[in-house]
Amino acid sequence: MTTPQETDLGLSLEQSRSGLRDGHRRSLMRTLFLVTGGALMVFGTLQFLNNHLLLASAEFLVSGLLFFGRYRIRRTPNLERWIYGYLISGFSFALLILIVPDASITAYVWILMIPVLSYLLLGKRAGFRLSAPFLLAGCVVYAVSTSLGNVIAVIDLLNLVLCAVLMLAFVHIYETRREEAEMKLFTMAQSDFLTGLANRASFHSTLTRTVAECARSGSGFALVIMDLDHFKVVNDTMGHDAGDQTLTRIGTLLTERVRTTDSVARLGGEEFGLILRDLKFDDSYELVDELRERIARMEVPYGDATIRLTASFGIAHFPEHGRSAETLYRVADRCLYTGKQSGRNTVVRAGVSAVRAAGQPSDRRTQS
Repeated sequence: MTTPQETDLGLSLEQSRSGLRDGHRRSLMRTLFLVTGGALMVFGTLQFLNNHLLLASAEFLVSGLLFFGRYRIRRTPNLERWIYGYLISGFSFALLILIVPDASITAYVWILMIPVLSYLLLGKRAGFRLSAPFLLAGCVVYAVSTSLGNVIAVIDLLNLVLCAVLMLAFVHIYETRREEAEMKLFTMAQSDFLTGLANRASFHSTLTRTVAECARSGSGFALVIMDLDHFKVVNDTMGHDAGDQTLTRIGTLLTERVRTTDSVARLGGEEFGLILRDLKFDDSYELVDELRERIARMEVPYGDATIRLTASFGIAHFPEHGRSAETLYRVADRCLYTGKQSGRNTVVRAGVSAVRAAGQPSDRRTQS
């Protein structure tokens, strides 16, 4: 039994509100700043040659700000603010271009980039809230700033409106499907396929977050590592299907007894883990010992046979027995090992000698 070292997948998902992780969003923003800043330098020069001095000055100023932002965004803790600042400023500038007479007859094509950048950098909800008003404003500005006195002008406007609506709809549908697919993959990655409980990676992530939360609040919790006694005999004598049914029943028993604020996981094989929040030292022992008794009384019918088994538990408390997930796991695992060595069907707490319930069988029996 070893201490788990998996990454926090929950945090990974939280950072993927958009289709990109924060590190990728920073990289993309730096690229956008560089490309946009360089483009504005070119456009500013052309506008200057076209005698649009005010617009040229604005483009030179914004270009300088973008080059500065490219340096700052690498480590800024306010990434979201930089993204909003860039998008709102960029979209507003695109609208301004449409108003300026003879600035560019094709500037409206930038309006169609609004949903792409918004959804990519902000995700579905925030992307829609930002892009929809700007798309509407772009179509209105184009209609107001363009003479609609002929059929060709009306057709151009309708083309812009239709393309804007379709672009928004397609990006929204794509982002919705992406979120659903990612959530499904995340759930599969966090769950044990057999019992439906959290798996080892998810449990370690929850344990790490629980340590951080309890350290801030000053509360405590119990970490419990449980292992079924002589479970290999079930697989060897009755087959793996019998073992799978037994593990499923164990998972159901554990989740039925613990509270919604607690966590239960299958760590692998016949090993399970529990995080019991806001329980005192003696209370956690009583709860775990009750679980031990329930498992010892449990009967799993399989064909003409009845499977009975016992379990051993190791308990460590935060902060008494450790202030890190790794330390607590090692302590609880050592207690479990002590229980196994002392005869099984035990609950062993850190700092307390092994206790065996009188009258309970010390190993699993399989009866027909």
